[in-house]
This record gives sequence, C-alpha cells and structure tokens, in this order.
Amino acid sequence: MSDRSDRRWAQLARELEFAQLPELRRQAEGWRTGLTGLTALLAVLVTLKGRDDLTRLPSAAQQAVGVLLGLAFLLLLLGSVLAVRAAHGVPGARVLLAGQALRDWSRREVDRVSGALRYAAVCCLAGVALVAAAVMVAWLTTDTAPDHLVRVVTTSGERCGEFLGSGPDGVVLRTDGGRRAVLPARTVTSVSPVPACDSGG
Repeated sequence: MSDRSDRRWAQLARELEFAQLPELRRQAEGWRTGLTGLTALLAVLVTLKGRDDLTRLPSAAQQAVGVLLGLAFLLLLLGSVLAVRAAHGVPGARVLLAGQALRDWSRREVDRVSGALRYAAVCCLAGVALVAAAVMVAWLTTDTAPDHLVRVVTTSGERCGEFLGSGPDGVVLRTDGGRRAVLPARTVTSVSPVPACDSGG
C-alpha cells in the first residue's frame, strides 16, 4: 500500500511539471482581477469622499500631494501591467515545437511569471499606501478656517468672525479667540461675507 501511494505521489509530481505554468497563469489572472477591483474601489472612494479642494492646502502640501498621487498612479499602472503580463504572457511569443526547447522555455516562463506576480503585488500595495499618504497629507494640512466668515459693521466699529446666526438680540459671531459675541441689532449697520478675517478683526 505504501509503495503504491509513493508511486502515485511520484507520478503526480511528474505531472505537476507540465501543469505548473498553466496553474501560475490562473493565479495571475485571479491576482489581476483582485488588484484591478482594489484599484477601482480605491478610486471610487477617493472620488466620492475626501478633501479634494487642494487650493486650500499650503503650497508645499499641494506639491507633496501631487507627487504622491502621481507616483501612486504610476505604481498602480505598473502593477496592473505586470499582472496582465503574468496572466497572458508576452504578445507575439513564439510557439516552440521541440520538446527540450519547450521545457527550457516553460521553466524560464515559470520564473518570469512568479517574479511578475510578486512585483505586481508590491507595486499595487505601494500605490495604495501612497494614495493613503496623500489623503493624510491633505487632511492634516487643509486650512480649517470657517467657511462662513462675515464682517459686521456697527455704529461703534467693525467685527469679523464666523457667522453663527442672527435674531432679535442681534448678530452672533464666533471671534478669533473662539469666544461667542452678540452684536446688538440696533447697532448693526451692515453684514458682508469675507474670505478671511484680519488679525485685528
């Protein structure tokens, strides 16, 4: 029984030599599909949600985010090309008819496919990491100034701050120090939106 089992395992090992390349191609096809799906999902998430107004970033942060996203795109593209290369081979490759030549080519192709798969995975993971780094840079360096800044002119001067609302009591602002200020309605002469408050506002 043991000898018969050993012979069967030896036969399977010999057959595996002929099935190794097609098996690697199937694995590469699965990797290609998975990596393409991951890249598409990442692109959709970045498009749907995130701080995409790069004009609010400082100049250095804008350049850093641009470089990170450019490198990420190149790595994701390279990873996808390597996965396709691993799954389908090189276009126009010659079909070898001699047995020994086919064996040598198959061994070399197995090595190339294995290497291409490894590099494809590394490129795609590095690309995803660079996109995440770009998003983090954008989140950490985006100017968090309030969007609803107004300048209120009163009979006693001007005040600038984040507009919180208005009512019978007057206009309510959050000033530079974070304090809440109520400007009486009878003293307010005009309210106008501004892009930013002066330091003395």
